[in-house]
Amino acid sequence: RKRRPKGHFAAAAGRAKRPRGGGRQLEAGMRGILITCNMNERKCVGEAYSLLGEYGDLLYGPEQFSDHEERLSGSEREEDEDDVEAALKKEVGQIRASTEQKLRRFQSVESGANNVVFIRTRGIEPENLVHHILKDMHATKKKKTRVILRMLPISGTCKAFMEDMKKYTETFFEPWFKVPNKGTFQIVYKARNNSHVSREEVIKELAGIVGSLNPENKVDLNNPQYTIVVEIIKNVCCLSVVRDYVLFRKYNLQEVVKSTKEDAQQNPSSLTEDQNLKVVKPETEEEKSSKEVKQENK
Repeated sequence: RKRRPKGHFAAAAGRAKRPRGGGRQLEAGMRGILITCNMNERKCVGEAYSLLGEYGDLLYGPEQFSDHEERLSGSEREEDEDDVEAALKKEVGQIRASTEQKLRRFQSVESGANNVVFIRTRGIEPENLVHHILKDMHATKKKKTRVILRMLPISGTCKAFMEDMKKYTETFFEPWFKVPNKGTFQIVYKARNNSHVSREEVIKELAGIVGSLNPENKVDLNNPQYTIVVEIIKNVCCLSVVRDYVLFRKYNLQEVVKSTKEDAQQNPSSLTEDQNLKVVKPETEEEKSSKEVKQENK
């Protein structure tokens, strides 16, 4: 048998190591939407593009592109033809400029964790967009996704080290918690592919920062006004402050469209007092006497 050339295996190894996000990876400084799914990331990205595109057009208008190449005049092109090197450099610059201008409003980025998709956003506010989507789905009870589980807006990212997180959140929390603003809050923490950050330490430090911005900010674990979402993936910390976290079922698109009957079946504690009285009936005197007779017979 003929041996395959060494270049064949090198090319295959390069393809295997290539990230699914097309070379783009989640890093500090990005904003976007963190989406969890169930085993099918490719289909999850397709559903995310469809859903975000639908509501993005409603809130911000249709997406528009401007072609940089059309702005070039004929005289510029003739000057480039005289010098081949200058023409090549100019063309490379034009391609880079056109790709920057044609960047999509939503772009899939390699998250660094399984069953997690990160959609990078440009020119929009992730918090308002996701809240509008969940508010509409909660009101209409219309299911629009099959693979997507949770959809969390990410308003800011920083390096997942305690010092970086403390420095970043001191200014990040100001719009919600700095005097004169105040509110009740809770902190929701999740770490993936990261073991050098302590959950208890992160929650304690962030809660202390919120308290230092305004002493009237209080913790409420039942029904807070704001929920601080902390999602750590590898060495990147994703942060956001969201509203109606309890009402929208922890921003779960599958749960938010369920009816109140299904919610009552899954959460018996949410039954009303009248329903509880119907479910648990008090014993009558006859039932009590019959029990006493059975015990005496025994």
